[in-house]
Amino acid sequence: MKEIFENTGNKDTRSGFGAGLHELGKTNSEVVALCADLTGSLKMDAFAAEFPERFIQCGIAEANMIGTAAGLAVSGKIPFAGSFAEFVTGRVYDQVRQTVAYSETNVKICASHAGITLGEDGATHQTMEDLGLMRMLPNLTVINPCDYNQTKAATIAIAEHHGPVYLRFGRPSVPNFTPADQKFEIGKAIRMTEGNDVTIFATGHLVWESIQAAKILEEDGISAEVINIHTIKPLDKTAVIESATKTGAVVTAEEHLIAGGMGELIAGLLANERPTPLEFVAVDDLFGQSGEPSELMKEYGLDASSIVTAAKRVISRKA
Repeated sequence: MKEIFENTGNKDTRSGFGAGLHELGKTNSEVVALCADLTGSLKMDAFAAEFPERFIQCGIAEANMIGTAAGLAVSGKIPFAGSFAEFVTGRVYDQVRQTVAYSETNVKICASHAGITLGEDGATHQTMEDLGLMRMLPNLTVINPCDYNQTKAATIAIAEHHGPVYLRFGRPSVPNFTPADQKFEIGKAIRMTEGNDVTIFATGHLVWESIQAAKILEEDGISAEVINIHTIKPLDKTAVIESATKTGAVVTAEEHLIAGGMGELIAGLLANERPTPLEFVAVDDLFGQSGEPSELMKEYGLDASSIVTAAKRVISRKA
């Protein structure tokens, strides 16, 4: 494992979104922002304060927010509509389907507090099915960055991308380890570490956990390749097939349900193109619960230790 990644200090990915949105406000006059009574929680307050004429507080009316955003998009604006992931997917799925995905409006759906790491708010808010719901909709690009820097870069990139986007990020402070000056490329996976024995395809908060797992595996003489799948849709099929072909064993790691997640997406691709032993590190048909984010990651088997176990198990299944 040649690559060395240093945590420059824990930051929440939602703040990366807020920083990217604020920067867009300064550089692109067509960018507008909408929020459903969660401006502070989504770190949209800097944009709202500096560009009040381009900010709409919709209140606790997420369906109205999505419809308004679609109308602004049809009018030539680039709307960023923000709320918690549970509210901006499950609560308003019909509006997202009809007025955004089906109509191909240039709406950027920005979803914070996603996954089990939302923590204390508990199961009603901890959406772990959102990536599945969103990736099933035609025309919708789905992005799940791994840290503050990548979330900021992704926020800026989706403004340049014409078409509907679902951008997922989170609440907790997590390691910030990708380059501050990176250019985010939609649909282009990133190889974080090079290896020959097993590939770990990871997304979101589990990219850092996968890098830590690769270090542990290296101590045991196992060479693990870690691939950052920041774009769930369109999936970088070439990167997946090439790495799986090289190592012959795959682990997928995500803060999401197995059902509908990145792992199932990759499993389906490999079943058709390159059948390969595969293990899932994800939540298996469960809702979340209230607790500290790090404790919940361990409880639900979403930490580096669980990835190491899965890697050793899948290597044992090689023909």
